[in-house]
Amino acid sequence: MDFNVKKLASDAGVFFTRAVQFTEEKLGQAEKTELDPHLENLITRADGTKNWTEKILRQTEVLLQPNPIDHTGARIEEYIYDKLDKKLPSKATNAELLGQYMLEAANDFGPVTPYGSTLITVGEYQKRLGGAEREFLHTSATTFLTPLRNFLEGDWRTISKERRLLENRRLDLDICKARLKKAKQAEAKAALLSEEVDKSEHELRVAQTEFDRQAEVTRLLLEGISSTHLNHLRCLHDFAEAQATYYAQCHHYMQDLQRELNRCANAVGAPLPPAAVCPNPVSSAFLSGQSSPGATVSTSSGQRPSTLAMEQTQLPVTGARKAKVLYDYDAHDSSELSLLADELITVYTVPGMDPDWLIGERGNEKGKVPVTYLELLS
Repeated sequence: MDFNVKKLASDAGVFFTRAVQFTEEKLGQAEKTELDPHLENLITRADGTKNWTEKILRQTEVLLQPNPIDHTGARIEEYIYDKLDKKLPSKATNAELLGQYMLEAANDFGPVTPYGSTLITVGEYQKRLGGAEREFLHTSATTFLTPLRNFLEGDWRTISKERRLLENRRLDLDICKARLKKAKQAEAKAALLSEEVDKSEHELRVAQTEFDRQAEVTRLLLEGISSTHLNHLRCLHDFAEAQATYYAQCHHYMQDLQRELNRCANAVGAPLPPAAVCPNPVSSAFLSGQSSPGATVSTSSGQRPSTLAMEQTQLPVTGARKAKVLYDYDAHDSSELSLLADELITVYTVPGMDPDWLIGERGNEKGKVPVTYLELLS
């Protein structure tokens, strides 16, 4: 192995000289070349981008993987598979595992018993919820976490490297300035020859050129932070869209599960107690449009589900009226009407109809629509 003693000694000397200059600047014993205000602003903005990106990335990982132990283990496993250039195997979510346990318990207790059949129903929907969660985690990791992590592990490392190099060039420049100043003072006292001053001036010109070049390189990299913000903005939209899709799926599954449980309970002639029925969420716009003046509808956690269900069934929906669709809805059978968000339809109720549903009309199309997907208009 080649071992260049002279180069090692030279590098050590440069490092020591820079350390002395840096220390004297901190103590106010040496002059420091200040960067131009534009470059300083770019550096401040870049530091803020890096710090907030780290915090957002870390907290998003915690949101998607709440358990700190599982979170750390998942990151280590992801790192190992990335280094091996292999795809991380898909894992079952907690909801999917719960659903699987329920199905296995139903087989043990008897799938035809009331408890066993209900376990099968709930277990199947738990597995659907888990599948939606797994898709949400995958989409979020691909469209949001990965770009943020790539910035920190790629672009930011390059920026940091060039900033360190710029700081070294600045220290070298200030060292040359100090040497030239001392040389001129000594020349004035006839202690040095003029060639020493010329040498110091040449070193200063070289150092100034290298500093200016490095400052330009660093400035161009820092100005790229604006492009980073635009990229992260698109990723943020994708993340919010993935969240909205996931929660809409969960809402849809839980509504279907509630109807299944009610249907099973009615089939055996034993309706479920109110506390066992998951209440349908009601939009604030729907409540405000149907409640009487001065009435207050509370959706706090302390309100009993039976009370909410009772208030919903008592909402006076009479006659045909217009309604705005809040979310997309896919009809499950020919008796229902598919909906598109933001469209306007005509709705009305019929005697004896389930209060969670209305009849919707769009042109020549007609079918049942869930009230939780609508905002009734006056």
